[in-house]
Amino acid sequence: MKTRFYIQLSIKTAEGLESYGRFHIGDKRAAAVNLFGQLKGNSVIGDANYLFMELMETVDGLPFNLQLISCTLDEVAYNCRLISKEVFQLANLKS
Repeated sequence: MKTRFYIQLSIKTAEGLESYGRFHIGDKRAAAVNLFGQLKGNSVIGDANYLFMELMETVDGLPFNLQLISCTLDEVAYNCRLISKEVFQLANLKS
C-alpha cells in the first residue's frame, strides 16, 4: 500500500465545500501530523466558518480525512507560509 499525506484548503460555498488548494507533504505520518498540529485554526466547526484546512491521507489512491480545522483569512495566510517552509525543509533534507 502506498500512503501519501496532503493538506487541502477548502472554502464553503452555496453548493458545499469547494477545494481550492493542496499541499503535498510526503509519506511520513509523524511529520504530517506534527505539521498539521502547528497550524493556526479551530477544531470546533460551526455554521459561521467558511475557510478550512484538512489533513488528508491517501492509501492506494483513496482519500481519508484525518483532521479538520476552520481558519480566518489571516490564519490561512500564516498556515500557508508555515506549510511552504516545512515542505521546503522536508524536500531538502531527504537522504
